[in-house]
Amino acid sequence: MKTVAQTLAATAEIHSISPDATVFEAITRLAKKNVEALISQELGQLVGIVIERDYARKLVLLGRASVATPVRDIMSTPVITVTPKETTKCCMQLMTQGHMRDLPVVEDDKLIGVVSIGDLVKDVISEQHDLIEQLQKYIWRE
Repeated sequence: MKTVAQTLAATAEIHSISPDATVFEAITRLAKKNVEALISQELGQLVGIVIERDYARKLVLLGRASVATPVRDIMSTPVITVTPKETTKCCMQLMTQGHMRDLPVVEDDKLIGVVSIGDLVKDVISEQHDLIEQLQKYIWRE
């Protein structure tokens, strides 16, 4: 089973936003970067995560204006995080239980990356493919 550190080696940059930015800025950045979540940091510390679901449920459904609402008002906090030593399986369990698609990765109180459910599913598929190949080679040797 792969670790988060191995998964992070293949993932892209961290997309973040200030908690004082407007929700409009956050939604614009989500669309521009084609991601589902932005990490909110303040003074280098992880303070929240804002996802498209937060926008829909905490802003649109309440009739609030995205240009006048700060990210801090809709972001999810506290944020569930993992360390680089966690396994893919552990992350998938956390994400399933918490209905999450993105997990920030923290080491020594510093954000070092974010793994998505897509990243983890790719890892599982890759591991299953490798296992199938090994089993086929073993079967055909006999």
